[in-house]
Amino acid sequence: MPFPPLPRARSGPRRRSLLAVGSTALALAGCTAGDEDSGDPGDGPSAADRRARARAARDSEELAERYDAVIAARPGLAEWLRPLREQVVRHARAFGGGRKASPSTPSSSASSAPSSPSAPAVPGNDRDAIAVLAAAERELADRRAKALVGVEGELARLLASVAAAGAAHVYLLTEGDA
Repeated sequence: MPFPPLPRARSGPRRRSLLAVGSTALALAGCTAGDEDSGDPGDGPSAADRRARARAARDSEELAERYDAVIAARPGLAEWLRPLREQVVRHARAFGGGRKASPSTPSSSASSAPSSPSAPAVPGNDRDAIAVLAAAERELADRRAKALVGVEGELARLLASVAAAGAAHVYLLTEGDA
């Protein structure tokens, strides 16, 4: 009796595995993000680390503003984009940033144009709006991966985790079947 053919495996990671890996990485990074003086009492974060952390917080806050703008302009995408936006807000908080909006609801002042001067306007259709978010996530994940060279310890682990989560967001925005 012949064996049935093996099922054909999908190329690339599955959506569930990316969400699980991204959430797990964020949880692990978030558990230790506040423990900055794990070394000697005199070993505080360096000025370069403080600048890198502040920059990463600002970048995440600006990305959350982009999500807010797309959600405001394209309300049909809100349910799908809100979990990604919530993670971006958590990233900002992990880096020490503080958003006025809660992670579950975009700010009521969000309009179709983000408040950041460098943020692009929201395109008129869903596909292009998602492409803008994916491009922003990709650029930020790449920049964070490159920034790993200049930082050490806990901040490097946090940057790596958030860069990985950003890469997962890119996948979900471009390839995901949500």
